[in-house]
Amino acid sequence: MATDTALPRRSDGLRRFVQKGGLVRLLVVVGVYLVLYLGAGRLLGRLGSGYADDDLLSSVGAVFFQLTVALVVGAVVLTVFITFMGWNAEIFGRQPVYRSGWMWIAPVLVAVPIVMRVLDIDWGGPLLSVVLLMLASGLLVGYVEELLFRGIAVKMLRDAGHRELAVAALSSLVFGLSHGINALTGQDAKTVGSTMVYTVAFGALMYLTMRATGFIVVAMVLHGLTDPTTFLASGGIDTVVGTGGTTALGDAVGLVTVVMIVLGLVLLLCVRGVAGQPRGPKARGRA
Repeated sequence: MATDTALPRRSDGLRRFVQKGGLVRLLVVVGVYLVLYLGAGRLLGRLGSGYADDDLLSSVGAVFFQLTVALVVGAVVLTVFITFMGWNAEIFGRQPVYRSGWMWIAPVLVAVPIVMRVLDIDWGGPLLSVVLLMLASGLLVGYVEELLFRGIAVKMLRDAGHRELAVAALSSLVFGLSHGINALTGQDAKTVGSTMVYTVAFGALMYLTMRATGFIVVAMVLHGLTDPTTFLASGGIDTVVGTGGTTALGDAVGLVTVVMIVLGLVLLLCVRGVAGQPRGPKARGRA
């Protein structure tokens, strides 16, 4: 009987720990996830060790073992986690904070370089199967990273009583810092640093996209289109975030990316509101 009651008690203890929210508990959750994500990626990646040194877009196997397989594990882990916590309805439901019209700047800023990259991609280059798997993997990136940083992170910070400015800033900062793990893959310090700055600003834009549209799914889709179009336009994973391509349009994308970073950080400072505040004229003035 003691064995039968041990697991439910541990489960309840885990729920209580996470439900208290806050930055420290969020860092624990993110840390555990990253360990599982990286560990599963390394372990399963050994099955496709023959593709490890291939160019990312060279074959379906290269895309799957270098990118997709770890994302599948991440998607399963995070989906099981929010289901265990009973957070599905809240995370995927309408945002509990009033949205202001200026927030629509964010999804437009994110959509512009996506369209530009689509026009810049050499669609006759990689095999169709490679392109399709890359696009599917991109959607997985959007699902996983938005679920963790705009879903779980935002909820935990809100549950701790933080105002939305702190929620947006802290979740974006943790999102940026999490990309420091790229150093473990051998990326140089300049690339890792630029990626972290970019992802903090991009995280702010994704938060505002979620607020503007009212739903996290829109942020997931926009995020899910950003990475694969970047990879396909550049011929692989960019070595430096924000660099353009080999065409004039590609160079223009680089300039737009710089604008995104600057405006993302500026718009972050404009965030107001508190989760659960009443909607209406008074709330509108504070949002």
